[in-house]
Amino acid sequence: MLPPALVLAAVATGIVPGAAMLASARWPHRSPAAAIVLWQALGLGWGLAAVGALAGFGAVGGSFGVAFGAVAGAARALREADLRKSAPTLLTIGRLAFLGAGALLLTLLCWVLVAAAARVFLARHRHRTLLSLLAHGDPKVPGALVVDHPAATAYCLPGLRSRIVISAGTIDLLGEAELAAVLAHERAHLRARHDLVLLPFSALRRAFPRSAIARRAQHSVALLVEMLADDRVLRHRPARELAMALLRFGASGLDATPSGALAGAPETDGEMAVRVSRLLTPVPRLPRPALALIAVAAAAIVAVPATLLLLPL
Repeated sequence: MLPPALVLAAVATGIVPGAAMLASARWPHRSPAAAIVLWQALGLGWGLAAVGALAGFGAVGGSFGVAFGAVAGAARALREADLRKSAPTLLTIGRLAFLGAGALLLTLLCWVLVAAAARVFLARHRHRTLLSLLAHGDPKVPGALVVDHPAATAYCLPGLRSRIVISAGTIDLLGEAELAAVLAHERAHLRARHDLVLLPFSALRRAFPRSAIARRAQHSVALLVEMLADDRVLRHRPARELAMALLRFGASGLDATPSGALAGAPETDGEMAVRVSRLLTPVPRLPRPALALIAVAAAAIVAVPATLLLLPL
Protein backbone atom coordinates (compact mmCIF):
# COMPACT_ATOMS: atom_id res chain seq x y z
CA MET A 1 0.00 0.00 0.00
CA LEU A 2 1.33 3.42 -0.97
CA PRO A 3 2.02 5.90 1.83
CA PRO A 4 -0.82 8.44 2.23
CA ALA A 5 1.57 11.30 1.48
CA LEU A 6 2.34 9.86 -1.96
CA VAL A 7 -1.35 9.33 -2.69
CA LEU A 8 -2.10 12.92 -1.66
CA ALA A 9 0.70 14.18 -3.90
CA ALA A 10 -0.74 12.17 -6.78
CA VAL A 11 -4.23 13.57 -6.12
CA ALA A 12 -2.95 17.16 -6.02
CA THR A 13 -0.97 16.63 -9.22
CA GLY A 14 -3.85 14.92 -11.02
CA ILE A 15 -6.35 17.65 -10.16
CA VAL A 16 -4.43 20.21 -12.24
CA PRO A 17 -4.92 18.52 -15.64
CA GLY A 18 -8.43 17.58 -14.54
CA ALA A 19 -9.21 21.26 -14.00
CA ALA A 20 -7.74 22.10 -17.41
CA MET A 21 -10.00 19.49 -19.02
CA LEU A 22 -13.04 20.88 -17.23
CA ALA A 23 -12.19 24.42 -18.36
CA SER A 24 -12.10 23.21 -21.98
CA ALA A 25 -15.22 21.03 -21.81
CA ARG A 26 -18.53 22.04 -23.36
CA TRP A 27 -20.89 20.06 -21.13
CA PRO A 28 -20.75 22.59 -18.25
CA HIS A 29 -22.89 24.94 -20.37
CA ARG A 30 -25.64 22.31 -20.30
CA SER A 31 -25.68 22.03 -16.50
CA PRO A 32 -23.80 24.97 -14.97
CA ALA A 33 -24.80 24.14 -11.39
CA ALA A 34 -23.23 20.67 -11.60
CA ALA A 35 -20.11 22.11 -13.19
CA ILE A 36 -19.74 24.70 -10.41
CA VAL A 37 -20.01 21.96 -7.78
CA LEU A 38 -17.25 20.06 -9.57
CA TRP A 39 -15.09 23.20 -9.77
CA GLN A 40 -15.55 23.76 -6.04
CA ALA A 41 -14.60 20.15 -5.32
CA LEU A 42 -11.48 20.45 -7.45
CA GLY A 43 -10.38 23.60 -5.64
CA LEU A 44 -11.02 22.22 -2.15
CA GLY A 45 -9.59 18.82 -3.00
CA TRP A 46 -6.40 20.34 -4.40
CA GLY A 47 -5.91 22.48 -1.29
CA LEU A 48 -6.38 19.53 1.06
CA ALA A 49 -4.18 17.23 -1.00
CA ALA A 50 -1.36 19.71 -1.55
CA VAL A 51 -1.13 20.82 2.08
CA GLY A 52 -1.55 17.24 3.29
CA ALA A 53 1.16 15.90 0.98
CA LEU A 54 3.69 18.47 2.13
CA ALA A 55 2.83 17.86 5.77
CA GLY A 56 2.98 14.10 5.20
CA PHE A 57 6.45 14.20 3.69
CA GLY A 58 7.64 16.22 6.66
CA ALA A 59 5.78 14.45 9.45
CA VAL A 60 7.55 12.21 11.93
CA GLY A 61 5.05 9.69 13.30
CA GLY A 62 1.49 10.40 14.31
CA SER A 63 -1.18 11.19 11.76
CA PHE A 64 -2.12 13.99 9.43
CA GLY A 65 -4.93 14.91 11.75
CA VAL A 66 -2.39 15.82 14.46
CA ALA A 67 -0.15 18.31 12.71
CA PHE A 68 1.45 19.45 15.95
CA GLY A 69 2.69 15.91 16.47
CA ALA A 70 4.63 16.12 13.24
CA VAL A 71 6.15 19.47 14.15
CA ALA A 72 7.00 18.23 17.64
CA GLY A 73 8.67 15.14 16.18
CA ALA A 74 10.90 17.21 13.93
CA ALA A 75 11.71 19.58 16.77
CA ARG A 76 12.55 16.60 19.01
CA ALA A 77 14.97 15.31 16.39
CA LEU A 78 16.70 18.68 16.35
CA ARG A 79 16.96 18.75 20.14
CA GLU A 80 18.43 15.27 20.19
CA ALA A 81 20.96 16.26 17.58
CA ASP A 82 21.89 19.29 19.68
CA LEU A 83 22.28 17.15 22.81
CA ARG A 84 24.60 14.85 20.90
CA LYS A 85 26.49 17.93 19.69
CA SER A 86 25.98 16.76 16.15
CA ALA A 87 24.50 18.48 13.14
CA PRO A 88 20.91 17.60 12.30
CA THR A 89 20.61 15.01 9.59
CA LEU A 90 19.57 15.88 6.06
CA LEU A 91 16.41 13.85 6.67
CA THR A 92 15.44 16.08 9.60
CA ILE A 93 16.19 19.22 7.62
CA GLY A 94 14.15 17.90 4.71
CA ARG A 95 11.24 17.10 6.97
CA LEU A 96 11.30 20.57 8.41
CA ALA A 97 11.41 22.03 4.90
CA PHE A 98 8.33 20.07 3.86
CA LEU A 99 6.51 21.03 7.06
CA GLY A 100 7.40 24.66 6.51
CA ALA A 101 6.20 24.52 2.91
CA GLY A 102 2.92 22.92 3.99
CA ALA A 103 2.37 25.52 6.70
CA LEU A 104 3.24 28.30 4.25
CA LEU A 105 0.79 27.02 1.63
CA LEU A 106 -1.99 26.64 4.19
CA THR A 107 -1.33 30.15 5.52
CA LEU A 108 -1.27 31.56 1.99
CA LEU A 109 -4.58 29.96 1.01
CA CYS A 110 -6.31 31.11 4.21
CA TRP A 111 -4.81 34.58 4.01
CA VAL A 112 -5.80 35.30 0.40
CA LEU A 113 -9.34 34.12 1.12
CA VAL A 114 -9.68 36.41 4.13
CA ALA A 115 -7.96 39.28 2.32
CA ALA A 116 -10.19 38.88 -0.74
CA ALA A 117 -13.32 38.89 1.42
CA ALA A 118 -12.15 41.98 3.31
CA ARG A 119 -11.25 43.77 0.07
CA VAL A 120 -14.67 43.05 -1.42
CA PHE A 121 -16.46 44.11 1.79
CA LEU A 122 -14.64 47.46 1.89
CA ALA A 123 -15.18 48.09 -1.81
CA ARG A 124 -18.90 47.44 -1.47
CA HIS A 125 -19.14 49.67 1.59
CA ARG A 126 -17.48 52.55 -0.26
CA HIS A 127 -19.67 52.04 -3.29
CA ARG A 128 -22.88 51.94 -1.24
CA THR A 129 -21.83 55.25 0.34
CA LEU A 130 -21.38 56.78 -3.13
CA LEU A 131 -24.73 55.41 -4.26
CA SER A 132 -26.47 56.99 -1.28
CA LEU A 133 -25.19 60.34 -2.55
CA LEU A 134 -25.45 59.95 -6.32
CA ALA A 135 -28.14 57.38 -7.14
CA HIS A 136 -31.91 57.70 -7.17
CA GLY A 137 -34.96 55.58 -7.83
CA ASP A 138 -36.86 55.42 -11.10
CA PRO A 139 -40.31 53.88 -11.75
CA LYS A 140 -38.97 52.36 -14.98
CA VAL A 141 -36.69 50.07 -12.94
CA PRO A 142 -38.52 49.28 -9.67
CA GLY A 143 -36.28 48.10 -6.88
CA ALA A 144 -33.11 49.40 -8.53
CA LEU A 145 -30.99 52.51 -8.12
CA VAL A 146 -30.22 54.68 -11.12
CA VAL A 147 -27.00 56.59 -11.67
CA ASP A 148 -27.02 59.44 -14.17
CA HIS A 149 -24.33 58.15 -16.50
CA PRO A 150 -24.60 57.91 -20.29
CA ALA A 151 -22.67 54.64 -20.58
CA ALA A 152 -24.63 51.37 -20.38
CA THR A 153 -24.04 49.44 -17.18
CA ALA A 154 -26.05 47.13 -14.95
CA TYR A 155 -24.79 45.32 -11.88
CA CYS A 156 -25.67 44.28 -8.35
CA LEU A 157 -23.95 44.74 -5.01
CA PRO A 158 -24.60 41.61 -2.91
CA GLY A 159 -24.64 41.62 0.87
CA LEU A 160 -26.94 42.39 3.77
CA ARG A 161 -27.90 45.67 2.08
CA SER A 162 -27.96 44.41 -1.49
CA ARG A 163 -28.46 46.85 -4.32
CA ILE A 164 -29.17 46.67 -8.05
CA VAL A 165 -27.68 49.53 -10.02
CA ILE A 166 -28.73 50.62 -13.51
CA SER A 167 -27.27 53.54 -15.42
CA ALA A 168 -29.37 56.12 -17.23
CA GLY A 169 -27.65 54.99 -20.41
CA THR A 170 -29.03 51.49 -19.90
CA ILE A 171 -32.59 52.81 -19.47
CA ASP A 172 -32.25 54.74 -22.73
CA LEU A 173 -30.71 51.72 -24.49
CA LEU A 174 -33.15 48.96 -23.52
CA GLY A 175 -36.86 48.53 -23.91
CA GLU A 176 -39.22 47.85 -21.03
CA ALA A 177 -39.20 44.08 -21.44
CA GLU A 178 -35.40 43.97 -21.80
CA LEU A 179 -34.97 46.08 -18.66
CA ALA A 180 -37.23 43.69 -16.78
CA ALA A 181 -35.09 40.75 -17.93
CA VAL A 182 -31.90 42.48 -16.78
CA LEU A 183 -33.43 43.22 -13.38
CA ALA A 184 -34.53 39.59 -13.04
CA HIS A 185 -30.98 38.49 -13.87
CA GLU A 186 -29.49 40.70 -11.16
CA ARG A 187 -32.07 39.54 -8.61
CA ALA A 188 -31.09 35.97 -9.38
CA HIS A 189 -27.48 36.81 -8.52
CA LEU A 190 -28.55 38.34 -5.22
CA ARG A 191 -30.89 35.52 -4.17
CA ALA A 192 -28.33 32.79 -4.88
CA ARG A 193 -25.39 34.78 -3.43
CA HIS A 194 -23.28 34.03 -6.47
CA ASP A 195 -20.64 36.36 -5.08
CA LEU A 196 -19.81 33.73 -2.45
CA VAL A 197 -19.37 31.14 -5.21
CA LEU A 198 -16.86 33.35 -6.99
CA LEU A 199 -14.91 34.47 -3.91
CA PRO A 200 -12.69 31.35 -3.44
CA PHE A 201 -11.72 31.37 -7.12
CA SER A 202 -10.84 35.06 -6.99
CA ALA A 203 -8.72 34.33 -3.92
CA LEU A 204 -7.01 31.41 -5.69
CA ARG A 205 -6.22 33.70 -8.62
CA ARG A 206 -4.59 36.17 -6.23
CA ALA A 207 -2.63 33.41 -4.54
CA PHE A 208 -1.24 32.21 -7.89
CA PRO A 209 -1.39 35.23 -10.22
CA ARG A 210 0.78 33.60 -12.89
CA SER A 211 -1.12 30.32 -12.94
CA ALA A 212 -2.99 29.79 -16.20
CA ILE A 213 -5.28 27.19 -14.64
CA ALA A 214 -6.21 29.52 -11.76
CA ARG A 215 -7.10 32.19 -14.30
CA ARG A 216 -9.14 29.77 -16.39
CA ALA A 217 -10.92 28.47 -13.31
CA GLN A 218 -11.99 31.95 -12.26
CA HIS A 219 -13.16 32.83 -15.76
CA SER A 220 -15.03 29.54 -16.20
CA VAL A 221 -16.87 29.80 -12.88
CA ALA A 222 -17.74 33.46 -13.55
CA LEU A 223 -19.33 32.49 -16.88
CA LEU A 224 -21.18 29.55 -15.31
CA VAL A 225 -22.58 31.84 -12.62
CA GLU A 226 -23.93 34.14 -15.32
CA MET A 227 -25.53 31.14 -17.03
CA LEU A 228 -27.17 30.13 -13.75
CA ALA A 229 -28.71 33.59 -13.46
CA ASP A 230 -29.78 33.42 -17.12
CA ASP A 231 -31.54 30.13 -16.42
CA ARG A 232 -33.38 31.66 -13.48
CA VAL A 233 -34.64 34.48 -15.72
CA LEU A 234 -35.93 31.96 -18.28
CA ARG A 235 -38.31 30.52 -15.67
CA HIS A 236 -40.41 33.68 -15.85
CA ARG A 237 -39.46 35.58 -19.00
CA PRO A 238 -38.89 34.77 -22.69
CA ALA A 239 -35.29 34.05 -23.70
CA ARG A 240 -35.45 36.67 -26.46
CA GLU A 241 -35.77 39.55 -23.97
CA LEU A 242 -32.52 38.78 -22.17
CA ALA A 243 -30.74 37.84 -25.40
CA MET A 244 -31.64 41.17 -26.98
CA ALA A 245 -30.49 43.01 -23.85
CA LEU A 246 -27.11 41.26 -24.04
CA LEU A 247 -26.77 42.06 -27.74
CA ARG A 248 -27.58 45.72 -27.14
CA PHE A 249 -25.07 45.85 -24.31
CA GLY A 250 -22.43 44.33 -26.56
CA ALA A 251 -23.14 46.76 -29.40
CA SER A 252 -23.00 49.82 -27.15
CA GLY A 253 -19.88 48.91 -25.17
CA LEU A 254 -20.11 48.57 -21.41
CA ASP A 255 -18.86 50.83 -18.67
CA ALA A 256 -16.51 49.17 -16.16
CA THR A 257 -18.12 47.26 -13.29
CA PRO A 258 -16.97 48.47 -9.85
CA SER A 259 -14.98 46.21 -7.58
CA GLY A 260 -17.11 43.83 -5.53
CA ALA A 261 -20.08 43.94 -7.90
CA LEU A 262 -21.60 41.29 -10.14
CA ALA A 263 -22.44 42.42 -13.66
CA GLY A 264 -25.13 40.70 -15.65
CA ALA A 265 -23.87 42.03 -18.96
CA PRO A 266 -21.05 40.14 -20.72
CA GLU A 267 -17.49 41.32 -20.24
CA THR A 268 -16.23 40.12 -23.63
CA ASP A 269 -17.68 39.53 -27.09
CA GLY A 270 -16.90 35.83 -26.76
CA GLU A 271 -18.84 35.55 -23.52
CA MET A 272 -21.74 37.44 -25.04
CA ALA A 273 -21.82 35.11 -28.06
CA VAL A 274 -21.83 32.02 -25.83
CA ARG A 275 -24.62 33.29 -23.59
CA VAL A 276 -26.80 34.58 -26.46
CA SER A 277 -26.39 31.32 -28.38
CA ARG A 278 -27.29 29.34 -25.27
CA LEU A 279 -30.40 31.47 -24.73
CA LEU A 280 -31.68 31.37 -28.31
CA THR A 281 -30.61 27.80 -29.11
CA PRO A 282 -30.99 25.91 -25.83
CA VAL A 283 -29.32 22.53 -25.44
CA PRO A 284 -30.77 19.70 -23.33
CA ARG A 285 -29.65 19.40 -19.74
CA LEU A 286 -27.39 16.55 -18.78
CA PRO A 287 -29.33 13.37 -17.99
CA ARG A 288 -29.73 12.35 -14.37
CA PRO A 289 -27.19 9.51 -14.53
CA ALA A 290 -24.56 11.97 -15.74
CA LEU A 291 -25.43 14.42 -12.97
CA ALA A 292 -25.20 11.61 -10.42
CA LEU A 293 -21.78 10.64 -11.77
CA ILE A 294 -20.58 14.25 -11.47
CA ALA A 295 -21.87 14.40 -7.88
CA VAL A 296 -20.04 11.18 -6.99
CA ALA A 297 -16.83 12.44 -8.62
CA ALA A 298 -17.04 15.75 -6.74
CA ALA A 299 -17.61 13.96 -3.44
CA ALA A 300 -14.68 11.60 -4.07
CA ILE A 301 -12.32 14.45 -4.99
CA VAL A 302 -12.89 15.97 -1.53
CA ALA A 303 -13.42 12.78 0.48
CA VAL A 304 -10.25 10.99 -0.63
CA PRO A 305 -7.75 13.62 0.58
CA ALA A 306 -9.89 14.40 3.65
CA THR A 307 -9.84 10.71 4.62
CA LEU A 308 -6.14 10.29 3.95
CA LEU A 309 -5.39 13.23 6.22
CA LEU A 310 -6.70 11.16 9.11
CA LEU A 311 -4.74 7.99 8.36
CA PRO A 312 -1.54 7.03 10.19
CA LEU A 313 1.57 8.14 8.37
